[in-house]
Amino acid sequence: MSVPDPVSAGFSPAEEAAWYARLPTMFAAAAALFTSSDGRVLLVKPNYRDHWNLPGGMLEDGEPPHVGCFREVEEELGLSLDLGGLLAVTWAGPEGERPKPSVSWVFDGGVLADPEAIRLQKEELDDWRFVAPADFGEYLPAFMARRARGALSGKAASRTVYVASDLPER
Repeated sequence: MSVPDPVSAGFSPAEEAAWYARLPTMFAAAAALFTSSDGRVLLVKPNYRDHWNLPGGMLEDGEPPHVGCFREVEEELGLSLDLGGLLAVTWAGPEGERPKPSVSWVFDGGVLADPEAIRLQKEELDDWRFVAPADFGEYLPAFMARRARGALSGKAASRTVYVASDLPER
């Protein structure tokens, strides 16, 4: 099935607006993968969840993923750092109370040379720590552990990896 291009199909402005309004939408988030010099990964503990996560969060309407990631890292950790390349893109279908699919981008935060510079956003975060990848299961739900492992494999291979929520963990 071919999807028409509203402009070349000769849609009126109202028809074009209606066409775009019918397209599916997704939630979007961006996170950063920071590591310590010994290869552990920085996780943060949100005060509104039972589990830990990579630093980052939901994108604002129309916000590019790299801009949202920078903003979230600055807000959550008090760090204004240049982020590296895209390590992983993840997708998860609707689940539980989330009525739409979710896509997440994970960018390379690099090695965090001075973790003492972290200033947690107390309104959202209770704690931070570096965690060995072998211990992700103690901190992260399975889908987030896959996301973090995918980002680590992308970093090791110097490429971006795709992590789908329905792929078995490797």
